[in-house]
Amino acid sequence: MRSIATIALGLVMLSASFVTHAGYTQTRYPIVLVHGVTGFNTIGGLVNYFHTIPWNLERSGARVYSASVSFVNSSEQRGQQLANYINGLGHVKVNLMAHSQGAPTSRVTASLIPHKIASITSIDGVNKGSKVADVVRGILPPGSYVEGGAQTIANALGGLVNALSGADNPQDGVAALETLTTRGTTDLNDALGWKGVNRSSCSGTDENVWINGNRIKFFSWTGRAVWTNLLDISDPFLGITALAFGSEPNDGLVGVCATKMGNVIGTHYDMNHVDAINHLFGARSLWTNPVSLYRSQANRLKNRGL
Repeated sequence: MRSIATIALGLVMLSASFVTHAGYTQTRYPIVLVHGVTGFNTIGGLVNYFHTIPWNLERSGARVYSASVSFVNSSEQRGQQLANYINGLGHVKVNLMAHSQGAPTSRVTASLIPHKIASITSIDGVNKGSKVADVVRGILPPGSYVEGGAQTIANALGGLVNALSGADNPQDGVAALETLTTRGTTDLNDALGWKGVNRSSCSGTDENVWINGNRIKFFSWTGRAVWTNLLDISDPFLGITALAFGSEPNDGLVGVCATKMGNVIGTHYDMNHVDAINHLFGARSLWTNPVSLYRSQANRLKNRGL
């Protein structure tokens, strides 16, 4: 009898665990994933920018969309595109989870349609600019032949991504570079009133951000590693770009301080800028699983009624 009772109790606990797991990421409002610079939603339906993230959110209750905005363009232009995309979804509100340039893009969107945004989560976001962009801008003088050549290549790549992903987004490589520099991002923050971004210190702000009378929850997290997996061919590239930061903690493309926005969930994660979207195809550190960060954040949003 005791064995039967033990088995029954185990089955009940297992059932309860399954039910809890099933709704773990079931947010009130849908989640919209927003890609960064040189990004896309999907290529041919085979390669996703956020590798396995949509499925890992959906498998326990979330409704997930992957937005498509310009491969290269200013945050202002991308923000308008994202606003148009969200309006087309027809939902009352959405939760934005945004990587890299997706973060300032999402903040522009929030300034345009604040009543449609429940929350913004910045993931390794370029919220105060990137020193890598500063260096690149320095070696591409405005109006030079070098800048023109780089613009042509970037725009051509953007056109190719449009063709492969079924999108029709305008491309502007120079505008993308300008908007990601420290000066360009500062100008953007000035225009947005520094909502959710601390102008004067290396810290976040209050979680509750008010935009035109609408309360929007702001969150952020970032990694602070560069070399995380010997099998990841993107790590050597990030090892080179990380030199722009000297001794400043960074993820290879963005300094830790520049990523902080709203409620800072963490900056200690052993992942780089590419790991943050679970690429290349899941090659990551043994110590940080980026998928778990997205799932935990979805659960956090759920528990806040979002």
